[in-house]
Amino acid sequence: MQTTRRTALTAGLASALTAGLPGFSRAQAAPVIVGTWGGDYGELLASNIDVPLLRPQGVEVQQDVGPQDPRKAKLIAERQSRRGTMDICCLSDVDMYTMAQQNLFEEISTANVPNMVHTIPSLRRPYSAPHIYSAKVILYNPAKMTAPKGYADLWDPRLRGRVGLVDILYLANTEAAALVGGGNESNLVPARAKLMELRRNDVKLYPSNEALAAALKSEEVWCTIMWLARGFMWKKAGIPVQHVVPEEGATSIIFEMSVPKNSRNKEGAMKYLNAALDPRAQAGFADRMGYAPTVTNATLPPELSAQISLTPEQQARLRTPNYAYTAQHSAEILDFWNKEFKG
Repeated sequence: MQTTRRTALTAGLASALTAGLPGFSRAQAAPVIVGTWGGDYGELLASNIDVPLLRPQGVEVQQDVGPQDPRKAKLIAERQSRRGTMDICCLSDVDMYTMAQQNLFEEISTANVPNMVHTIPSLRRPYSAPHIYSAKVILYNPAKMTAPKGYADLWDPRLRGRVGLVDILYLANTEAAALVGGGNESNLVPARAKLMELRRNDVKLYPSNEALAAALKSEEVWCTIMWLARGFMWKKAGIPVQHVVPEEGATSIIFEMSVPKNSRNKEGAMKYLNAALDPRAQAGFADRMGYAPTVTNATLPPELSAQISLTPEQQARLRTPNYAYTAQHSAEILDFWNKEFKG
């Protein structure tokens, strides 16, 4: 009994001493691990969320940086584990939907993330918080061509060899082609014939966004299908592009954040989601990357808003991907893209 009492007293004293030291705070002992992309996105997470909003709350953040597909593989591999390696998982909307169908995420609501009350209703999901969003538009060089009205104009024979597409954006390009061919978000089959027409018109394919940006800058190509936010960044970098919201209707892309059910720090993770929806953080991403805020209480300078936001009329015609259809047919869409369109 004496030994047990002495041990307990020693442990209690050590706990009391270390609790008062900054290096032994509970938040630092259990940081929020954010599985995310690197580059500008990771940097902006740190400068707009991690440091200014969470650190004052005693929440420390560590980024687990990597591509999206390995992050999805990690989620699946760890789903039977009681303790996962991520507290926050960042994915694009289509991939997040696919992962959510496996019941991997905590439910998100205004109860655990109060700032969800300010999110645009059409962007809300029960399994994620919408961090930033943009719309798919047409970028074009105004010195080389007149402003197109819609996606269909990119099939004009006068643009032979002047339309450029990014290979990794095969799904976005396929959807645009489907709309031209009379399809919609729930039927992308008409894209096949239209893509083959575009191939016969000498469309150019580039392996990355950066490669396409170089082609637009050198005027090797004059137009493309791209996210408005990316066009904003390119224009800031001196690439001669303007944007047009296609008359077929712009399609949204949302980058979302979820909390895995086996998160080790769910309390900190929910604080992270709430901070990500803070108007200050939203404005920071808009200014730097050109993604529009997902919350209605974020105020942007009028000049910036005009460059990255849709008008009320355009918002009313904003198209939302059919996530279930895309998940079901993604393999065959990619197969056609690789074997028929590219081959």
